[in-house]
Amino acid sequence: MIARLFPLWAILFSIFAYFMPAPLAALSDWIVPLLMVIMFGMGLTLTWEDFLRVFRAPGVIGLGVALQYLVMPLAALLVAKVLALPTEVMVGLVIVGACPGGTASNVICYLARADVALSIAMTAVSTLVAVLATPALVWLYLGETLPVPVAAMLVSLVKIVLLPVIGGTLINSLLGKRLDRVRDAFPLISVAAIVLVIGIIVALNQSRIASGGALVMLAVVLHNGIGLAAGYGVARLFRFDPRRARTLAIEVGMQNSGLGVALAVKHFTAMAALPGALFSVWHNLSGAVLAWYWRRRDESPGVARTPPRGSVK
Repeated sequence: MIARLFPLWAILFSIFAYFMPAPLAALSDWIVPLLMVIMFGMGLTLTWEDFLRVFRAPGVIGLGVALQYLVMPLAALLVAKVLALPTEVMVGLVIVGACPGGTASNVICYLARADVALSIAMTAVSTLVAVLATPALVWLYLGETLPVPVAAMLVSLVKIVLLPVIGGTLINSLLGKRLDRVRDAFPLISVAAIVLVIGIIVALNQSRIASGGALVMLAVVLHNGIGLAAGYGVARLFRFDPRRARTLAIEVGMQNSGLGVALAVKHFTAMAALPGALFSVWHNLSGAVLAWYWRRRDESPGVARTPPRGSVK
């Protein structure tokens, strides 16, 4: 029941965090360990064959990464122009659009029963590409130079994603069915963990959310929605199966917005960091709703249930 009401818990906890931010803001150091626990649980659902299967189809990874860097920065610029956002806010939105995928997308893919192995591969590749793509795209659309700390990002990716997933996959390979009870418990643990993470993010950004204004929030919602729709739509156009389509939707629509905030604050202004801060909150909430919807579809009578594995058969 708790897992099925995932978006409701996420929204309620976000409201609590907004009005009572202090207790949750004090838990900021918990974000990384919580994400690592979720990633370990993902690993328990994966085998080495899942990763081999993904890397046998590099075109899928390439398409997803290309969509992310083509759609998101351009969509950010167009949304900013249509809504006539202030220049500083437009800068921040474009920076978020030019960022690679983040670890939150891997969590949402897991909860949505998408292709986790593909999601992890796309996040890793987009992070590597970011060293050239992010500054190039910011320069193209804004005419500004922007150094990207890709080495630090890769260290975080290894620490938060790769090591826990590899550890879980190794244990799954060694113990197999003996882990069934533990494995079945991890979706619930993951839901509780990501709801707590969302609450902490809301608490940490409470002042920015309060000063953000409806127009900037609308821009973030539209930007995220365009990415989700483009990823899913193009995947289905290429006749990808539903699980890979879900994965591309999530990977294209969800950005490493924390990086966007850091780059905006360091190289521009606090106002330029506002879209990234709001995106950090919103893409987790929209991802939670999508994960809930897709899981409900899998569990509906008459619909073939998607096996909770990490990759497409």
